[in-house]
Amino acid sequence: GGRVEVLLIRELESSTWEALVRPAHRLRQGARLRFGNSNLRAEVAECADKRFRHLKFAGDMPLDEVMNELGQTPLPPYIKRPSGTTVQDDERYQTVYAREKGAIAAPTAGLHFTAPAIQSLLAREAKVVEITLHVGYGTFEPVRVDNIEQHHVASESFNISDDAARVINATRAEGGRVIAVGTTTTRALESAVNIEGRTEPGRRATELTIKPGFQFRVVDALLTNFHLPRSSLLLLVCAFAGRDFTLNAYRHAVAARFRFYSYGDCMLVF
Repeated sequence: GGRVEVLLIRELESSTWEALVRPAHRLRQGARLRFGNSNLRAEVAECADKRFRHLKFAGDMPLDEVMNELGQTPLPPYIKRPSGTTVQDDERYQTVYAREKGAIAAPTAGLHFTAPAIQSLLAREAKVVEITLHVGYGTFEPVRVDNIEQHHVASESFNISDDAARVINATRAEGGRVIAVGTTTTRALESAVNIEGRTEPGRRATELTIKPGFQFRVVDALLTNFHLPRSSLLLLVCAFAGRDFTLNAYRHAVAARFRFYSYGDCMLVF
């Protein structure tokens, strides 16, 4: 027996999910899990690697209902909540424009936007375009290699509607600037551009890894938080702004006592 934490990553097939579990060494193939006082059960169908397990769920209630009842907001591990997440976390760790289920973490640059802030932008004739981001584990997977050319960001899915693609393409054709809110948005937009330089609509997955030397074709400016060291997010910012410029900005942020990471401050890079 013992307690484990389960973060559901993606549904592989009906009732079977890929999950990040901690501590993983307790869960070998065939191990069974019980969730709270519910009748939801799961069995480890496969040990994918040292950290991931494939879990086969069984129970009377739909998994979505059980997650809403028993699940907690998946805060990053550096945010400590010994007694569990709070109602404030449930509200704050969610963008005001979130619609679809599917992300395993918040696209945190979007947390800086309130409904009045968005209305203020619209009143100034800025075009606010929404795309759907299913943030995946690759977003917070640390860089575990010394040679960044060997680091690859895991797949994430996204959806760009016909209207969103039309506005992005029209803005660029008119000489306007595309300002991406967050690194995940940047990754999606740079993955959706075709050989002619136009953003293509559609729902797809991307395995694009953006590192220094990458040539950006869509994004002109980037609003992003201050990220963890040895992260793919920081690599992307260095690719966009330059390594020295980025590190100098971080030194200034530390000296000025800016707040870092998910609930922290942000910067606009252009």
